[in-house]
Amino acid sequence: MKIIPLSEGSYTIDHTKEFVPFDKNLDDLQVRPSGSLLVEIQPFVVITKKDIIVLDCGLGFTNKQDILIIHQNLINNNIDPSSVTKVLLSHLHKDHAGGIAKFDQILNRSFLSFPNATYYISKSELALASKLGNPSYKPEKFEVLDSSSAHLVLLEGNGIIDDYIHYETTAAHSPFHQVFWIEEDGRTIFYGADDAPQHQQMKSKFIAKYDFDGKKSMDLRTAWWQKGKEENWTFLFYHDIKTPIVNM
Repeated sequence: MKIIPLSEGSYTIDHTKEFVPFDKNLDDLQVRPSGSLLVEIQPFVVITKKDIIVLDCGLGFTNKQDILIIHQNLINNNIDPSSVTKVLLSHLHKDHAGGIAKFDQILNRSFLSFPNATYYISKSELALASKLGNPSYKPEKFEVLDSSSAHLVLLEGNGIIDDYIHYETTAAHSPFHQVFWIEEDGRTIFYGADDAPQHQQMKSKFIAKYDFDGKKSMDLRTAWWQKGKEENWTFLFYHDIKTPIVNM
């Protein structure tokens, strides 16, 4: 398996839930609104024998040429976005699901960002996100997917996709958050998304106020880190540009 981080850069976020680009070399966090958090956004693409898999879709922001950043990152790695076969979504907060679809200004409608892929989403998460909407979710991103049933597989609980991708509903960071294991040729890749967003968090015990169930997130991180050591997992960290991949 080949893993490629698709970094979208750093951003600050405050109570408005808006993601504002942040350049560590030019910007000063202290001049941002009080309580602003610095976060890094980094989807992944995993290439297996059967699939080209995107793990979460990023913010859905575009560059100066109006190309989705996640598309440009794939192109920079010689991957045609139309060749992506699976999109695994941990949850639908807008920093993870913004790239599900792209709005076309000329045609005045949205199109799936990965038109030949199957999107795997928690059924309960989709219902919740559609109901709650802004500021944490962008339902307009889901509407085009919901109307394209051939591209959508709704997951519930725990299970297996195509005999080599395992998923579990943790209800830790968000009420229906999912995590994934991809297993091939004796190698295991673990993607914990916002239950396990950064390398440093795996080695320290703390309860995050932004989690739906902070204690559960903490306990899961501890258990995964221990099991990953024992079984030589490869960890992928969505909010950690400095250490996106850790091989145990």
